[in-house]
Amino acid sequence: MIGTPGVRILHVLLQVVSTLALSPLVPGLINKVKAVLAGRTGPPVLQLYYDLAKLSRKRALFSRTTTPIFLAGPVAAVAAVLTAALLVPFGHFPAPVHFQGDAVLFVYLFGLARFLTILAALDTGSSFEGMGSAREATFSALAEPALFLGFAALAKASGSVSLSDMLASPGFGLSRAMAPFILVLVSWAIVFLAENARLPVDDPNTHLELTMIHEAMVLDHSGRPLALVLYGASLKLQVLGALILGPLLPRTRHPWLDWGAYFLGLALLAAGVGVVESVTSRLRMTRVPQFLVASVLASAFAFLILLV
Repeated sequence: MIGTPGVRILHVLLQVVSTLALSPLVPGLINKVKAVLAGRTGPPVLQLYYDLAKLSRKRALFSRTTTPIFLAGPVAAVAAVLTAALLVPFGHFPAPVHFQGDAVLFVYLFGLARFLTILAALDTGSSFEGMGSAREATFSALAEPALFLGFAALAKASGSVSLSDMLASPGFGLSRAMAPFILVLVSWAIVFLAENARLPVDDPNTHLELTMIHEAMVLDHSGRPLALVLYGASLKLQVLGALILGPLLPRTRHPWLDWGAYFLGLALLAAGVGVVESVTSRLRMTRVPQFLVASVLASAFAFLILLV
């Protein structure tokens, strides 16, 4: 976490550029791994870039029942996740914006984005999108405690409530903190899959009424608003991935090696998600709360172990 002012400025610029430009690459890697494991060629890794370019040229269609709130959902989601990205340290430099308590702001930025997305879905007046909103609100109510309890455990281990300290604390290498650290990672891996609408919680490629969660909320979006929805989802995937990778990646004295480790870790994480989605099936809707409760219990046990 040591560097000259010039290196730190380059780090901030690299974090901003990589966040803005590389996020659509992560879902592309996941889909390519799934296609290869299924014996298919699959779409190009850059497919989401092509989709975003195509949608940005298309005019959006709006229902006569919608209000400006309908547009606030995708816009706020992208803005909130971009702000949250500034709080997460990519590699092992401090985040561009860091202060004590930024972990709480991080969680509530995602909560704000979700709240406005749900409002936008309800604004359509569609019972189908209302159903998706109810499911999203229910499952997020279980995912947020897991995230908070994980932060509480890492805060106890690192002695700080700033993400830059919590995710890069050398205390995780101590034997006392290793077991709770593993529990937190397991918990966050479940939250990562649930928050990004991935299998076995949700399937972004399905359009079956009985199983849709996140996709049910954005069916009425088209053109540029739909491009924002897709881009915001890829941003969320990368930022939550950086949250998991932060304490996992090896620490070096050379900043550029840390960046290389981060990009390699992100690619491996995407490949891991592709493998998980290739070998697992979607959980029954009634099993999803149990899956999320397991993540809450894992984080809670990690916190209790550190209290003893």
